Amino acid sequence: MSEAVAAQTPQDFYFNPWDENFRADPYPHYRPLLAGPPRVLDMGYKLALAARYADVRAILMDHATFSSVLPKGMGFDEQTKIFGDAPTMLGSDPPTQTRLRRLVSRDFTPRRIRDLEPRIREIAKNLIDAAERKGEFDVMADLANPLPVMVISDLLGVPPEEYQQFKNWSDKIVEADNTLPGMPIPDEIKNAFTELRSSFVAEIARRRKNPGTDLVSALVAAHDESEALNADELLQFLVLLLLAGNETTTNLIGNGMLALGRNPAAMAALRSKPELMRGAIEEMLRYDGPVQATFGTATKDTVVGGTPINSGMGAFVIIAAANRDPAQFKDPEKFDITRAPNDHVAFGEGIHFCIGAPLARMEGSIAIGSALERFPHLRLKNPDAAVTYKGSYALRGLSRLEMALK
Repeated sequence: MSEAVAAQTPQDFYFNPWDENFRADPYPHYRPLLAGPPRVLDMGYKLALAARYADVRAILMDHATFSSVLPKGMGFDEQTKIFGDAPTMLGSDPPTQTRLRRLVSRDFTPRRIRDLEPRIREIAKNLIDAAERKGEFDVMADLANPLPVMVISDLLGVPPEEYQQFKNWSDKIVEADNTLPGMPIPDEIKNAFTELRSSFVAEIARRRKNPGTDLVSALVAAHDESEALNADELLQFLVLLLLAGNETTTNLIGNGMLALGRNPAAMAALRSKPELMRGAIEEMLRYDGPVQATFGTATKDTVVGGTPINSGMGAFVIIAAANRDPAQFKDPEKFDITRAPNDHVAFGEGIHFCIGAPLARMEGSIAIGSALERFPHLRLKNPDAAVTYKGSYALRGLSRLEMALK
């Protein structure tokens, strides 16, 4: 399939998210796409690549024309099959999406997020304490991987001793999007998903007997009392919250620390002026965000950026390309923590705007700020070494990031 993608791609650009080299640095490949209207690829099915900021935003804002329900027969049936048939908040349209989002919105209010701050600071301190005692610092293993999964697990009421197991399942499941269209999902990924679902089935049963103040208890109550969620939806909801609640923030922290490590002046400025952190996080999200792309399916004939898109055609919406569009951002290839305005689309737009955005921003700010404060000589251990990424294009994140403490 990857050869077919390459063979059928016009010669002026290359787009193949299943190519390991492409995934390692997709940004140069986005530049030709930013120079013109959306391109249409024919890979047995028609697919439009939307990269320009205006085109990406137009699609994200128009949920009536671009459905979030992934259609069958486009080569991704195996990926969707392991998630089951129940709708998710990300993969549904109104009114289902509206109902599902409303159920979880109470746990992501500004007040609820503020209430989490002391716990997030405690987690960050403990993790950085451990790295300091060890005398070595792998940003991913020591901070970026554990912190977000511990926070979302706290929200879900998952016992601390199960944090690592939940992270292992999460890491394995997100690799599913690296499976070539039409190819079977590896058994280890299917097994991880089965084990995760089984764990949540047990958690749901425990909450029915002994409800608490956690999010699982609240969703179980919504299912039992008003049938706002059916049993399959409840399971899907919990799986999505775990995956979305930790993987994206993990990648924000890792990608952000890498950008700072490659821009020592920005790191020094942020260390001396912590008040710059808010803008720095926004620039990290824009410059090398944790989510590269999303997908929509045209529900009717339409035109985006001058390109006709027929009903049933898929739209590959490249968020990361839009965030480097020179028509929207001055010097888009420059990492500038003082950039203003910075109207990136890293969290999406419209009805699917990331409900956890305030939490991700807080976790990123606390994690990165804590590391800079504790380690005044923090720098990349091997600045010239190539970095390695996990096996996912859509969720862009590092496998390791070693930094020197002295």
